[in-house]
Amino acid sequence: MKNLCFGVLSVFLVLSSGCAGGPKPIPESLAPQIDKTVSFEQLLENPDAHVGKLVVLGGQVLQATRLPDATRIEVLQLPLIDAERPSSQRTSSQGRFLAYEKTFLDPATLSDQPQVTIVGEVTGIATAKLDETEYRYPTIAIKHIHVWEAQAQNQQSGFGVGLGLGGGGGGFGGGIGIGTGF
Repeated sequence: MKNLCFGVLSVFLVLSSGCAGGPKPIPESLAPQIDKTVSFEQLLENPDAHVGKLVVLGGQVLQATRLPDATRIEVLQLPLIDAERPSSQRTSSQGRFLAYEKTFLDPATLSDQPQVTIVGEVTGIATAKLDETEYRYPTIAIKHIHVWEAQAQNQQSGFGVGLGLGGGGGGFGGGIGIGTGF
């Protein structure tokens, strides 16, 4: 009986630890350098006041364009929520920003408009046409980009593991349940 309890508990621990894994959106080496006091709203108001600061921003890729010396990514800013993942509520956006990746990044890898979390250095502002108006985009030099998988951004999914042990009346019983939900 003791071995059965230990076996069930071992399965539970293995399954639950496997769900928490995966790459982190913010590398530990960059985390202490991030200026968490700079909000996106402040960045929009006065990007030049924050030039050189390392920030973390998230959002949905709207367009990626290969330039001669970089890849420019236009991002619809979205507030960061759990685990530094952008919210899926596009109406909560405060605007757009441009992120530049100096190493080769094929725009085709971002063509499905994925959600991203970007750690980058504020470089200033760029003005460009957005429909019929001139728009001021804060600009960021990418230090790290985390592209979220489609399931993580489009669906609220859950994974649960349940463990039940019981006994009484001279008997022993137990069970384990594993399930996913979307």
